Amino acid sequence: MKLIKCLGVAAAGLAMVSCNQNGGVPNKALKTEVDSVSYAIGMDVARNINSNASEIDREIFMQGFMNVSDSSDVLISEDQVQMVLSQYFQKKQADARKKQEEEMKKQAEEKFAENKTEGEKFLEENKAKDGVKVTDSGLQYEVLEEGTGEKPTATSRVKVHYHGTLIDGTVFDSSVDRGEPTQFGVGQVIPGWTEGLQLMSVGSKYKFYIPQDLAYGFRQQGPKIKPFSTLIFEVELIEIVK
Repeated sequence: MKLIKCLGVAAAGLAMVSCNQNGGVPNKALKTEVDSVSYAIGMDVARNINSNASEIDREIFMQGFMNVSDSSDVLISEDQVQMVLSQYFQKKQADARKKQEEEMKKQAEEKFAENKTEGEKFLEENKAKDGVKVTDSGLQYEVLEEGTGEKPTATSRVKVHYHGTLIDGTVFDSSVDRGEPTQFGVGQVIPGWTEGLQLMSVGSKYKFYIPQDLAYGFRQQGPKIKPFSTLIFEVELIEIVK
């Protein structure tokens, strides 16, 4: 909303400048502090418009400004103004995030292609081993010990012990090594965990082989989990926390 307010001020300045009937703005010397402030606002206006709303229709923009300035009838209500601006800038921000993610993914694929290939090769060989099951999503798991308790849902909170390694055996995280189980929401972790935990009954111990796209994908997670890493977890479901 701060950005919207800033652009609102910027819009006012642009409109006042654009009101010149000849379509041009005469160059005036900056003689006073107010002159300098006015010019600075004008520069800031242009930068804001060019950076954040360069595609606006300036004639309609002027119409909106003048309708409010002259206390004329406006075409949309104040609530609609806030809704339109909010939706517009949310979309702009979402588009910017998507573009940034696509660029990050492209860079990661160029740099860590081998990591991705090694993970795929490991999973292809691993799924043929006795006792390894594969879900529709590609998650692989092995039942080390089957419990008899209740199964969690996606909205459950659970207490677990886990030991996480890369496919080369490197340990990147372990509540077992810390000697303290951890709690979290089933729906608040990586997709491979969310799916795998719902297969387990309380008291079970499973081994998950999680493909990179069900883990952190192209994002690096800490110093040891590189982009496109396949992850292995031994997980003991201790309790569904009520």
